[in-house]
Amino acid sequence: MIDLLKKGILTGIGIGLMTKEKVQEFAKKTAEEAKLTKEEGRKFADELLKQSEETKQQIEEKINNEVKKVVDKLGVATHEDLKKIQKQLDKLQSSLSKKTKK
Repeated sequence: MIDLLKKGILTGIGIGLMTKEKVQEFAKKTAEEAKLTKEEGRKFADELLKQSEETKQQIEEKINNEVKKVVDKLGVATHEDLKKIQKQLDKLQSSLSKKTKK
C-alpha cells in the first residue's frame, strides 16, 4: 500500500513544489490515514522530502535551460558576454592611457 501511495504522490511535479513543512504535514496525515507505524511514517516522510528536493532541482535545471535557450535565441548578451566586453574595454583604455602619456 505504501508503494502505491508513494507512486501516486510522486507522479508529476506537485511534490517538488511543496515546502518542507507541507511535505512533512502531508506525510504525517497520510501515514495516520494509512495506519502506518511511526517508523514507517518517518521513512515515508524522509523519502517524500528527498524526492521533493530532487524534483525541485530538476525543475530548476529545466527552467534554467529553457531560459538560456530563449536568451540565446533572442541574441541577448549574457553576463559573461558583458564581462568579456568590459575586459576588452579595460585593455583598450589602458593602452590609450599609455599612448597619451608618451
